[in-house]
Amino acid sequence: MITMTQRGRKAATNPGTPLLASLLAPVLALTLAGTALAGEAQHPDPASYGLDPETGVFKHPAEAPYWAYSGPRPFDGSLEELEDATYIKNMTVEGHWPIVVKPGHSWQHTVDMDGHRYMIHYYRHILKIYDITNPKEMEIVLEKTYEDGNWFGAAAIAYNEKLEKWIMIQSFEVPRSIGGLKGKKYDAPEAVKAIKEAEAFRGVRIYEMDSITEWRQIAEISTNTLNPHGTRQEGSGALDVPNYDGGKYAFVAAAPDNTFTNIEYPNYIYSPAQMILDVEDPYNPKWVSTWWVPGQRLGEEEYYKEWRQYGNRVSWTGARLPISTPVPLDEGGRYGYTVMGGLGFHVLDLQDPANPKAVGSVDLPVNVGGVEGDNIDVTRVQSRGIVLANGYPMNEDCYEPYKDIFVIDVKTPEAPEIISVLPRPTPPAEAPYTDFCQRRGKFGPKRPSPFFAPGQADDNLAIYPFNNAGVQVFDISDPKNAEIVAYFTPPMTDDLDDPRSYITPVESIFVEWDRNLIWAMANSGMYLLTSDALGTPQFDLAGIAGN
Repeated sequence: MITMTQRGRKAATNPGTPLLASLLAPVLALTLAGTALAGEAQHPDPASYGLDPETGVFKHPAEAPYWAYSGPRPFDGSLEELEDATYIKNMTVEGHWPIVVKPGHSWQHTVDMDGHRYMIHYYRHILKIYDITNPKEMEIVLEKTYEDGNWFGAAAIAYNEKLEKWIMIQSFEVPRSIGGLKGKKYDAPEAVKAIKEAEAFRGVRIYEMDSITEWRQIAEISTNTLNPHGTRQEGSGALDVPNYDGGKYAFVAAAPDNTFTNIEYPNYIYSPAQMILDVEDPYNPKWVSTWWVPGQRLGEEEYYKEWRQYGNRVSWTGARLPISTPVPLDEGGRYGYTVMGGLGFHVLDLQDPANPKAVGSVDLPVNVGGVEGDNIDVTRVQSRGIVLANGYPMNEDCYEPYKDIFVIDVKTPEAPEIISVLPRPTPPAEAPYTDFCQRRGKFGPKRPSPFFAPGQADDNLAIYPFNNAGVQVFDISDPKNAEIVAYFTPPMTDDLDDPRSYITPVESIFVEWDRNLIWAMANSGMYLLTSDALGTPQFDLAGIAGN
């Protein structure tokens, strides 16, 4: 079943064949023609933003174009060299290893197997697996580099109680980020064509794990539901890590075909939807439904033109991550939650997974450039009725609006409400600057520890990687008066001539909630952190569930 929901309009379903992209080629050509639109984001007046000399606080631009591949934008007050200093409050560095899988973002997952805890650390063609049973004595058990165009897809790993097996689901998608369009979608029709016509698998592959270093593929299913077995498939493939907890359903963010292309973002051609996959029999997975916001597809221009971001050529309009479900559907859960880039936060009624329905929605403030709505944290929905949501920066030197972390009250599913934002981090008094925007690189939040991190997330603490501000720990016991109670800001690395080496100093973290341990993946290496705010750390697996 294919479903879309429009706020303020009756939900519509389309059980038939989706519109063929070939019939809408003229519309696509017009969309990507490169003609300036009335709403296109412009470079801000230099006098409208910058460091206030009296307060020492940086005033962000009201809006800015996409500038991620165009280099730094220093301002009066920016550091001229990268800072080789560390700042720490209420945290302890328990270990540091000079391991960098990739500058910036990387993925992590833990698996408890045979009395050991392992961490899988990877990004596409680079894979490392560590034994972190004793985290201070971390051991590398596997290092692998994939070649010939293959890679380790963004993975969700869970124990399937029914099968008594470890199951891993990996995502595979078209090129994005560095391997994508380098921000030139509107000026590079040949590059757009090459991505659309690439002969590559687009979907998810399912594996059975025999050990932490041995797994074998047992199934694959394309997100291109119209042509699942074709060598030239349509759509985006599966974005980022799937949502899978070992039960009946998995959730995937993907554009199913080439009609899902109404996305403003200049470095990507697809507007991803939300897809639900039946994996009760992981050897024979089946698609259940697809949900999206009207306007994401070609042929939905009436809705597309109503978007607040229409024509700005900057905003990510579509999913980045799959639906989050605080309680698995096959364990009595009913609601799923998602943020669709600039298209708002949505509460989905999944009582009938074949017919997902948006029962409540709220718009996040327009925030151009960067990504407006990237991820949500639903680990406190059951206990406190709140969701945390945020986007993240794309431009260097704060050349875009600041990306807030929003606290959304979802106690009434039909009426979600933004009730507060978390405080903006500020440098310590001993730093040679008064605002993190001066430190160079990117400043702002990325993604908190993933949903599959072991243990139960602390109800009253939120922990985020903050790029050049390192790791920031927020006390959210009173969400309307949250405060920063701990932080760790490692040194910047390398030089300004190699932007990939320094612009995102800390973009990924992983929290072992059951052992009160924080792993920070920085450009200066991996750090093992503890904090009194989080609680007494545990450096073994004694008493840990599953061990």
